[in-house]
Amino acid sequence: MKTRIIPVAMTVLALGGCFTGTDEATDRPRTKPSQLSAATAPGGGAPLGRARVSTQSGEILILEEDGSVTTMDLDSPAGRDAFQVTEADLAALNANLDLDLSGVVARNLPREKTAQQKALEAFAARTGPALPAMREGVVVDPKQFIAAKVEVLGSGDRNDLVEVTANLRQGVDADIAFSYATCALAGWAKANGAPYGRHIRTLQAERNGKLLIGSAFTLSKDKPMGLRVMETENTLRECRSRGIPAA
Repeated sequence: MKTRIIPVAMTVLALGGCFTGTDEATDRPRTKPSQLSAATAPGGGAPLGRARVSTQSGEILILEEDGSVTTMDLDSPAGRDAFQVTEADLAALNANLDLDLSGVVARNLPREKTAQQKALEAFAARTGPALPAMREGVVVDPKQFIAAKVEVLGSGDRNDLVEVTANLRQGVDADIAFSYATCALAGWAKANGAPYGRHIRTLQAERNGKLLIGSAFTLSKDKPMGLRVMETENTLRECRSRGIPAA
């Protein structure tokens, strides 16, 4: 049965042989102790034992369960093997000393998220639905919506950029105006096989007594990253429930 030195002891041993500070009265290094105590794990679920390590001779003195003492050189194969810590050793230390060492062995633990993963999750948490939330008391009147059209701005391989131009009556709520442009895009996107649209920018102006909205989107087969993403089918259902035309 192999006896192993527990990591807590290893920490003490590492610090015990190093310079630990100065004595304020003499300004000299503190005296290194001749021996250090450590905990051992005999294995097989046995309780922890005790060991002493000589800081001068480099010997490990292990007190066995039967009262005998095992001596080995710190730099011998057996001595080096005593410091090879297993998960069972850590579990034994946890059970005997009631310590939480769940983070000491990271092999079986989930990896910590990278900075990029955290940033992507934070960005995703900021995303919102394609249509703005309807404010309480806002009434949707079908007469507010005059006409809307979708125009492809790109050419060749860059035909995923489109602009929606929507005309509404003057004085219409800004969220309703944007929703009308988005619903018009959703109807066009379904007819042209585009499952997603990512909002880029929206311009608004008044002309000839009408409200003019110009919204640019990029279309894609896969769901893109964006603060406001249009999912064609879901958006069309929401447009119908709100009474906003999609054409």
